[in-house]
Amino acid sequence: MSGNPAPEGPVSTDRFAADPAFAVHEGGKLSVAPNRSITSIADLALTYTPGVARVSSAIAAEPELARRFTWAPRVVAVVSDGTAVLGLGDIGPAAALPVMEGKACLFSEFAGLSSVPIVLSTTDVDEIVDTVAAIAPSFGGINLEDISAPRCFEIEARLRERLDIPVMHDDQHGTAIVVLAALRNAAKVVGRELGDLRVVVSGAGAAGVACTKILLEAGVRDIAVADSRGVLHAGREGLTGTKRWLVENTNRSGFAGSMVSALEGADVYLGVSGGSVPEAAIASMAPNCIVFSLANPIPEVDPQMAARYAAVVATGRSDLPNQINNVLAFPGVFRGAIDAGATGITEEMKIAAATAIADVVGSDLRADYIVPSPLDRRVATAVAEAVGACARREGVTR
Repeated sequence: MSGNPAPEGPVSTDRFAADPAFAVHEGGKLSVAPNRSITSIADLALTYTPGVARVSSAIAAEPELARRFTWAPRVVAVVSDGTAVLGLGDIGPAAALPVMEGKACLFSEFAGLSSVPIVLSTTDVDEIVDTVAAIAPSFGGINLEDISAPRCFEIEARLRERLDIPVMHDDQHGTAIVVLAALRNAAKVVGRELGDLRVVVSGAGAAGVACTKILLEAGVRDIAVADSRGVLHAGREGLTGTKRWLVENTNRSGFAGSMVSALEGADVYLGVSGGSVPEAAIASMAPNCIVFSLANPIPEVDPQMAARYAAVVATGRSDLPNQINNVLAFPGVFRGAIDAGATGITEEMKIAAATAIADVVGSDLRADYIVPSPLDRRVATAVAEAVGACARREGVTR
């Protein structure tokens, strides 16, 4: 009898086997390893009872000793509720956990800090704030991650008020720090000062708001911010508290049109919102303009098209020049703040971090190299030193 030939070997039934990303994540990417081995009764007695009781009693009498005799000062909590993950959106806490594990790997690799990923099965602001505040004694810093706007603004503000350790929502401030670093150097490439630039920000979410605030702090005077309904202006109704703040502090000309219309004659386009921008809008910008199109995986402005009109183009992609990547900022920011014993992360510390990132580029500055590579090992050290020095100058250290 004839029939189909038998297969020449075992056939894999694992649908993930062909994708190398799944192999990297198999079993998770983290583990907890002790710093001391236990090979004798004496080791056991010192590591645990009765020796540990002496250490705990000393900390109870002098709480600051916890910085010396526990892991807390060297560990960052990476906290998310899974509501705004990468380009995936609201995927929930379990699906967000691989991203938080990845963030913890970056803390270890670039700053030598341990971190613990924590995903919360609640989106209630009060519950998140209370939960993070309750676990805070175990950590030296709190990195908030992938929490949707506008809740992220309130959560961060309330935790910064309640806690005496560094708290930072990286989607806001990590992005803002690297954007400022990149814009400082892009302005040098085109021979302009920050204060002379007219900037249009597309996106009034977490990253857009934080970028706008840090650019204002750094001296940019003319910024218009657009959401899905157009440029924010005083005549708009139904604005959130954050958007009202933007109205009060940006768009000094009172422009009330679309984002595309606002780009006419603008020096800088900063996209942190997704969507797409027509070529005619980029063509209408000022000569030697700057385009930062940061949506992933598809930038708002096609980079090849942008290069026909802009002197400097940056994206969020790792396969293109000038990648705006948060890993340039957050490891060094937390390392510097924690090493200095900072009780928080101030606006001046963020600006110091941005300056340090920009300065790493140094004399190698050119249109396709305005920020260092995310793998440049000089960056985290430079940022940590600048942030720590700034914290000490400001007097926000223990």
